[in-house]
Amino acid sequence: MDYDILIVGSGPAGQHAAWQAARMGKRAAIIERKPRIGGAGLQTGTIPSKAMREVAYLLSRSGGMRQALAPDARSRHGLLADAVRRKEGVIAQQESVILQRLLSHGVALIPGEAAFLDAHTLEVIDTAGRVRSISAEVIVLATGSRPRRPAHIPFDKKSVLDSTSILNLRHLPESLVVVGGGVIACEFVSIFAALGVQVSVVDSHAQLLTYLSDDVVGVLADSFLAMGVTFHMRERVVAIQREDGGTLTLLESGRQLRAEAVLYAQGREPNSGGLHVARAEVRSQDGWIEVNSQFQTSVPHIYAVGDLIGRPALASTGMEQGRAAVLHAFGGEQYVSAENLPMAVYTIPEISYVGKTEKEVQQAGIPYVIGRAQFKDSARGQIIGDAQGLLKLVVDARNEQILGVHIVGEQASELIHIGQLVMNLNGSVRDLVSNVFNYPTLAECYKLAALDCLHGLSKQR
Repeated sequence: MDYDILIVGSGPAGQHAAWQAARMGKRAAIIERKPRIGGAGLQTGTIPSKAMREVAYLLSRSGGMRQALAPDARSRHGLLADAVRRKEGVIAQQESVILQRLLSHGVALIPGEAAFLDAHTLEVIDTAGRVRSISAEVIVLATGSRPRRPAHIPFDKKSVLDSTSILNLRHLPESLVVVGGGVIACEFVSIFAALGVQVSVVDSHAQLLTYLSDDVVGVLADSFLAMGVTFHMRERVVAIQREDGGTLTLLESGRQLRAEAVLYAQGREPNSGGLHVARAEVRSQDGWIEVNSQFQTSVPHIYAVGDLIGRPALASTGMEQGRAAVLHAFGGEQYVSAENLPMAVYTIPEISYVGKTEKEVQQAGIPYVIGRAQFKDSARGQIIGDAQGLLKLVVDARNEQILGVHIVGEQASELIHIGQLVMNLNGSVRDLVSNVFNYPTLAECYKLAALDCLHGLSKQR
């Protein structure tokens, strides 16, 4: 074999698979078809969208003591080109860090498009058309996903956009229709509404982010309304047309929405078509690679990780999957995931959660109590002016164990890890009550919510 392990794709999952293999002394190589490493996580998705969000977020923060520094609305215009330039700087710097880390670990980088010849051999075609065959004992597929682009949507990267092309706009449209109510759609609604764009949302569901708690999503919806966002819920798009100077979106109800641009953000597709996995007898379903709990495909020495295997399709989980796959391949270690994985939606305000929702607990028939803390009830919340922020605990009434934590507000994606650790260590709501938090901090809301839970528990007994 040419290598002990070949990893196809240099995104977060592929990187962590390569680093783990190198740490185990294995001859490892990454095959990457794009001219720059990092995959969607670095180049077209996670990092660039969060970098753009930072600009919008800073412009939107004008409550509390920050009111003194609130930006003039006129400063928003002409801002996007500079933000895109700075975003590219962040990407380049992070790419350099990743590249240096891979090279320092002795990981080989092989440019080109990979496809299976057999279960141990990949054919790699580089940009010059040169073909080579490379073999390995273990193969890890980490080719990720891309925005879904239905044939009837007239994408042009200028006025009809997907979640990749919208990140390269050089000027702010006056108006934007966002088709979709999921994570990606909501994140871009936040960014462009905060930058002063008139945003309209079209989605077939009754509410945004349907899998989340109603009260948490309600805070986000109120924030969107405050930024001037209009909603067209329980609606379906019949057609999108390009017109001179803009777009026309036709809805099933007969409504017509005119806007300078449209973002179509309804789902993603796996990057598996060019791999020819059938040649290696790897099973897939609609392009998504089927794996077991150890991320093995139907062929035991071929693994698949990250977006390529479907939900949760997060950079954080992909990183852990890549590491776990290599540990299993070379050490026989059985992967045991932390039971409670944190999820985050980088909207304005942020949403983050871990564990069960109130609705899931009800469906399971578990007696429970809810504890809530408003950010505005903490000193830090008053200082930063987050009047809508909310931290919610879902607690088992029988044993006081925490079943779920749901946060909407500033730093939600950071705060969630406190609740996650308590849950994974089988802590109870009383552990939060007895803990001492820095003052003033938003983390104090855990204690406030826990005390609210104890009050609710005392009323039930």
